[in-house]
Order: sequence, then C-alpha cells, then structure tokens
Amino acid sequence: MSVKLTTRQVGDVTVIDAVGRITLGEGASTFRDEIRNLAAKGNQKLLLNLGEVTYIDSSGIGELVSGYTTVTNHGGQLKLLGLTKRVKDLLQITKLYTVFEVFDDEAQGVRSFS
Repeated sequence: MSVKLTTRQVGDVTVIDAVGRITLGEGASTFRDEIRNLAAKGNQKLLLNLGEVTYIDSSGIGELVSGYTTVTNHGGQLKLLGLTKRVKDLLQITKLYTVFEVFDDEAQGVRSFS
C-alpha cells in the first residue's frame, strides 16, 4: 500500500494526514504532487502528520526534503507532526531532525505558525 493523503484546514494551517508508506514509485510521487499543489495554491502553513506512516525509504526522505524546499521557496513553512519511532530514528540518522520543526501534539504544531 502506498501513501494516502488527506488535507484539512485548522484555522489558516493546512494539516496533511499521511497514512501508509512513502516509498519509491507511487507513494513518493503522490506525496510530491500534493505538496507542490498546495504550495502553488498559496498554502503557506503546512503541518504534515506522519503518525500513520508505517515506512519511509530513501526516496520518501528525498521527497520530504524536496517538499520542504518547495514550500520554503514559495514563502511558506512545512512542519512535521506525530513521528513514529521508526521515522524519528531515520530523521536523526540522516541529521534531518535539525532541519524540520517536529511536534508531538497537533494543537502545539498549529500554534507554532502564529
């Protein structure tokens, strides 16, 4: 199963709920397309909920970084929410934990944009 993304608004913050696997192929391209579309539409405050993501491979990590760059270049911010232990470990190993702002609590993540 690849990743399934649903978006919802919490105030002026767009929360993207990801469920499944962000891997080479359909999962990564779905993720990339959704982030680019949201940035192009002017959504500048994106909170990516990875609490239901079971696996991310190197391609998925690349898409996270690409999404971060895309949103930043459009003048916005991309922050992460609810990392599983596996994803958190992966971000620490790759030193990307220092790049992304990460939150365990959605309300705290949403408030961080103010």
